[in-house]
Amino acid sequence: MADDPYLLLGVAKNATSEDISKSFRKLAKELHPDLNPGNKASAERFQKVSAAYELLSDAEKRAKFDRGEIDGAGEPRRGYNPYGGGAPFGGRGGRPGGGPGAGGPADDRGFGEVFADLFGGARGGRARPASTKGQDVRYTLEVEFLEAVPGTRKRVTLPEGGVLDLVVPEGVDDGQVLRLKGKGRASPRGGEPGDALVEIKVRTHRDFKRQGDDIVLDLAISIDEAVLGAKIEVPTATGRVALTLPKGTSSGTVFRLRGKGVRNLTTGATGDQLVTVRIVLPETIDEQLSYFMSEWRQKNAYDPRK
Repeated sequence: MADDPYLLLGVAKNATSEDISKSFRKLAKELHPDLNPGNKASAERFQKVSAAYELLSDAEKRAKFDRGEIDGAGEPRRGYNPYGGGAPFGGRGGRPGGGPGAGGPADDRGFGEVFADLFGGARGGRARPASTKGQDVRYTLEVEFLEAVPGTRKRVTLPEGGVLDLVVPEGVDDGQVLRLKGKGRASPRGGEPGDALVEIKVRTHRDFKRQGDDIVLDLAISIDEAVLGAKIEVPTATGRVALTLPKGTSSGTVFRLRGKGVRNLTTGATGDQLVTVRIVLPETIDEQLSYFMSEWRQKNAYDPRK
């Protein structure tokens, strides 16, 4: 048995056409499948509400339903006696005084025009719901640390078999999402395709770490470089550069390499590389070094922990 269209729309039997349209517009905004993707219960109720409005917005069909000639689905009722009251079967039988079941249009706007108001379509005729954008799709792309800093190009093979040519911008950070306009799923109603959202995962590097827009690096130096000073080569994300160590450089000293960090995607400014030196002793301490340090300690002993 078909549902009562008045109950489906939540209006009284004597509701005006304006009341019916207002109630339908409210329910359509809540239940439309485009606003509730994947919700089967909402889609089913939306279909019933739409059918109820289509029946009650047609003055002739509404009058037949009110007289009991048809059910909520618009089908003839079994056992209806056209001569037991009301107009002969098939006649219009408008109510005296032109009430809700009277002949003539129940609403000066058609079913499609209500959808046009709701979803932005053009008015006029039995318009279909306005075209909607296709669904966005999400992917994850892993890049090396030394690819993320200067930027790179990647060709991504999709699970469906297609490919995406992706420009990974300079300075992209772990977890950032790149949006590719129009690379998502096609619209089911002829609208614009959705977008592809690509989340970037930056792999951990053995030596470099990122802190904001700066790159930090721990660098080993020898005991003689620390004591006597030296000019050494330091790796950076864009190549090796020279660094001068002054005499007496202590382990833990931090040197700043200007502009050797990461370029900020928002501000365009580039960070620095922070190099922390660590004194590393030789694997084997020979007799000569031991004798020298013993003699040196007797004459120049000091306590660095004071």
